[in-house]
Amino acid sequence: MRMAGFLRFNWSSTGTPTGRRGLFGYPILVSGILLCAPVARPCAAQDAPEAPAAAEDVQPEISRQEWLDRIQEARRRAREVALERRMHPERYAPGPEDAARIASERALNDNSLQPGDVVATDKGLFVFRGRLDQHPSSEDFIQLPDR
Repeated sequence: MRMAGFLRFNWSSTGTPTGRRGLFGYPILVSGILLCAPVARPCAAQDAPEAPAAAEDVQPEISRQEWLDRIQEARRRAREVALERRMHPERYAPGPEDAARIASERALNDNSLQPGDVVATDKGLFVFRGRLDQHPSSEDFIQLPDR
């Protein structure tokens, strides 16, 4: 039983449809497909105007010359700081308490520590009880009592 309005095709060995065209026929089918084909229309979101950015978020574009001037100024300041440090090293040398703290941090973070090693720090003597396969942490040290 054949339903009215549907096309019935038999496929030939070449892959092309053969047989009756049914009620609509090819010209109506082709025109229907062309009429229903999507037409490129702009999306409503594309038509919306962009929101203006906040004034503090927008960085003004600088010219190449202004950018080069900024680079030169930064280089000049870096040279001045380097000269100041060479001329007055005593102002920038770490104090004795800083040197002791730095040496203690270096000893406590040493990757060559073995379990049982004793480390002398600015806060006293510590025994390393950590594992060889892990980086030392503060929990890996036990403080030795003062005598």
